[in-house]
Amino acid sequence: MTAGSIGVRRLGRTRISVSEIGLGTAPIGELFEKVDEGVAADLIAAAWDGGTRYFDTSPWYGLGQAEHRLGRALYRRPRADYVLSTKIGRVLRRPAAHEHRHPWWVGGLEFQAVFDYGYDGVMRSFEDSLQRLGINRVDLLLVHDLDDWSHEDPAVLDGHFETLRTSGWRALAQLRDEGAIGGVGAGVNTAEAIPRFLDAFDIDFFLLAMRYTLLETDVLDAVFPRCAERGAGIVIGGGYNSGILATGAVPGAMYNYAPAGPEILARVAKIEAVCRRHDVPLAAAALQFPLGHPIVASIIPGAINVGQVERNLAAFRHPIPADLWAELKHENLLRADAPTPA
Repeated sequence: MTAGSIGVRRLGRTRISVSEIGLGTAPIGELFEKVDEGVAADLIAAAWDGGTRYFDTSPWYGLGQAEHRLGRALYRRPRADYVLSTKIGRVLRRPAAHEHRHPWWVGGLEFQAVFDYGYDGVMRSFEDSLQRLGINRVDLLLVHDLDDWSHEDPAVLDGHFETLRTSGWRALAQLRDEGAIGGVGAGVNTAEAIPRFLDAFDIDFFLLAMRYTLLETDVLDAVFPRCAERGAGIVIGGGYNSGILATGAVPGAMYNYAPAGPEILARVAKIEAVCRRHDVPLAAAALQFPLGHPIVASIIPGAINVGQVERNLAAFRHPIPADLWAELKHENLLRADAPTPA
């Protein structure tokens, strides 16, 4: 990575190269906060103007709203100039009278999401996404949330996984073989889900949320080496651990969607102190650290306004001296074997 530029990296086993920083679109689906239509359009434009060329979305984000908003912002752009990924695993339908929107989405659209990892569900989700986006091709398609974060009952998780193995994967492989998509991935919230996918499927990459950050590096023990052996690439979501690595150790800072506890607050405060000694914003270290690993192709922070996009881009471009990483390791704030950016 060169300060001032946004490079591209080939993603895993695909032939697709993605910009090293992308844009995640869960926030414009109105995850926890409402986002005005014009603001959503402006922040996507700001990401584009700043050099971002990889955009990730999902039917789940705002129950279709994020796909609509992203599609309207991109459909007049030259299609060859950007990479677009979306997901399968949920099908949207009209809600019954007694059903209410999922509490995560304070806004979004009035639909109900139903898990469906079968052949017909995959194909319907894919075609519905194209319609919502208003774009007749997506580059990458991911299996979404097939992990114990989203399916707490092991029997339910096993059932969905078996449906994917015996039915839904045939649709994904067909789309890939026909050239309708350029790669198949899995978007997961727990690293434990990755080996299961590697054992069962011919998968190209993973989108891993919150599990490879300045605060979480356990994937270096076994998960990332297995991905490297198979040639599976990684996209990093949740690089700020849902907030604290952007805000710092402030009162009310969020860590993995919950208020950070004393231990995490203390650790982040120590990381911040090292960053200050090297004149580096905490957010810059958080965004750039995962890209030190050779299998990581991109990191995709979200945003709720133009200012956040601009701050993310500035943090991504901020020069970081090698001494900062060395001091974090010396202070036992970062494990010694963690690869760091050159």
